[in-house]
Amino acid sequence: MAETPLNVTANTTGSTTAGSIEVGTAGAGAQLAGPGTGRATVQQPIDARVAVKPSFDVNDFPVPHGREEDWRFTPLHRLGGLHDGTAATAGRGEDKVEFTLPDGVTAETVGRDDARLGKAGTPVDRVAAQAFSAFEQALVVTVPKDAVLTEPVRIDVRGEGGVRFAHVVIDVKPFAEAVVVLNHVGTGIRAANVELLVGDGAKLTFVSVQDWERDAVHVAQHNALVGRDATYKSVVVTFGGDLVRLHPRVNYAGPGGEAELFGLYFADAGQHLEHRLVIDHDTPHCRSNVAYKGALQGQDAHAVWVGDVLIRAAALGTDTYELNRNLVLTDGARVDSIPNLEIETGEIVGAGHASATGRFDDEQLFYLQARGIPADEARRLVVRGFFAELLQQIGVAEIQEQLMEKIDAELEAAV
Repeated sequence: MAETPLNVTANTTGSTTAGSIEVGTAGAGAQLAGPGTGRATVQQPIDARVAVKPSFDVNDFPVPHGREEDWRFTPLHRLGGLHDGTAATAGRGEDKVEFTLPDGVTAETVGRDDARLGKAGTPVDRVAAQAFSAFEQALVVTVPKDAVLTEPVRIDVRGEGGVRFAHVVIDVKPFAEAVVVLNHVGTGIRAANVELLVGDGAKLTFVSVQDWERDAVHVAQHNALVGRDATYKSVVVTFGGDLVRLHPRVNYAGPGGEAELFGLYFADAGQHLEHRLVIDHDTPHCRSNVAYKGALQGQDAHAVWVGDVLIRAAALGTDTYELNRNLVLTDGARVDSIPNLEIETGEIVGAGHASATGRFDDEQLFYLQARGIPADEARRLVVRGFFAELLQQIGVAEIQEQLMEKIDAELEAAV
């Protein structure tokens, strides 16, 4: 799969790959790591493309019509009314939530007036604002200061139909280390905000799994606030649902913060899986790395990946890179992949992005088949290898094995 250089739009059958880099006030010495070169222009920050400022009030957002930059790939008619307010008046849904909490970790439900709510970020679109305006109680999971967990925190959510709005806060106190797994199964129409507070010197690996039934709708905004010298790793795994649209966002609360965002998605016939990332480097000497991979099979399988990275004028010493790769397994599938990078200072370590979409590597298949491996099994091995490096980022063998089994099950359908 050939990577698309910056400022070039490549159109192939069933896929669109576009990349852009905007250099604003960058002075001499700016370095761009990765393919291609940038065009010197003066642009507003990334979120300026969204006409409405972030807000907790749904009434501050107009109803999207599908022509907006941040909604143009989303089939609004499949959102179940989350975008226009009609979902809020539909039948109330229920979720069954189960916890696995290591010693010292607490989970509590709190009211809307709890001071911990809204600290990590503000809704940036109408669905996220609707979720914040409509939820009744929030779930707050706290990992105490200096705790080093040897077992993961698990939050298993089973949707039991209807419409539900949720709010989750994961509060990892300074110098704590934890793996938190948020697993979604079942059915229903769900909108949520997830806040991830990573204290100074803390380390958090957050795994979000979307393994919904085929008719589910799930829209969520993930806001991470990374403290001074803290490390945040996000691993998003999306298999199920009719429509899933996730919006991971990262901000830094102090210098020295590191954020790694990994994602894996597998779209079957008719599914729409959309991931939109924003990393806002507004603090000096912080780092970010993004790697998302997707596979698609079946008629009208559609994956959307948009990665926005902004390096503001104050973010001296930033080091960032983002990558998206997609493997199209059958005819009739479509990928839209758009990495964007904006730089407002030249005093950075490095910045770049890449995107690639393609079919099986014939050389890999030939190599395996030449050694007596049947064609179907060879394809499975290629796909497993394509995803394996991302699953290894979780760091919990049991969870990695479960997800790889799910990938194998997906491949049984058509590969």
